[in-house]
Amino acid sequence: MLRIDNLQAYYGRIAALKGVSLEVPEGTIVALLGANGAGKTTLLRTISGLLPAAQGTIEYNGQRIDQATPDQIVRLGISHSPEGRQVFPECTVMENLKLGSYIRRDKQNLKGDLDQIFHHFPALKPRLRQLAGTLSGGEQQMLAIGRALMSRPKLLLLDEPSLGLGPLLVKEIFTIIKEINASGVTVLLVEQNAYLALNIATYGYVLETGKVVLHDTGANLRQNEEIKHSYLGH
Repeated sequence: MLRIDNLQAYYGRIAALKGVSLEVPEGTIVALLGANGAGKTTLLRTISGLLPAAQGTIEYNGQRIDQATPDQIVRLGISHSPEGRQVFPECTVMENLKLGSYIRRDKQNLKGDLDQIFHHFPALKPRLRQLAGTLSGGEQQMLAIGRALMSRPKLLLLDEPSLGLGPLLVKEIFTIIKEINASGVTVLLVEQNAYLALNIATYGYVLETGKVVLHDTGANLRQNEEIKHSYLGH
């Protein structure tokens, strides 16, 4: 579904991605692991068109998208739930969700999508008229993912969904990510919690200073001694 080849991207003169290549097959969950500053968020931002690709190619379902604008990329079926949630704090929960559907022509079908989001995130339903800025961190994370789902993506980019959340909420969010994937959405997941990410990932890539240094199935990476030592605290 997604094929990235020799991708390079820069922040000013600093090379943030140095020839990254990876694949995300349809129907899978692919995890991106790495320390802070490894280039994980940069990679998602480049896929989304928020940061220009300096070199290399990004293909989505066989179509090059590395020169496409962010709104064109969303229309093709890629949605991004960013690091730090970035909900619109002065808008209500409902307004945030509706903003996620701005590209949709079939506005009359939104109720079905909202019902699906309330199925995944029942805590949001009684808070529809509440300002997003007054939600707890966990509720804001649910809203950010829900907003991304409102465009009916085929590929969901998730950046640090567990960041700043308590263990119980983290477990809940990961259960929901599996549900979303089972419903037919392919997931590219950036996550600090390597143990949880590899538990649900079909495949994983490890980034270090803008380069892929290791890739394998989620199960194999969980057993990899280097990964255990660096990321799983073993």
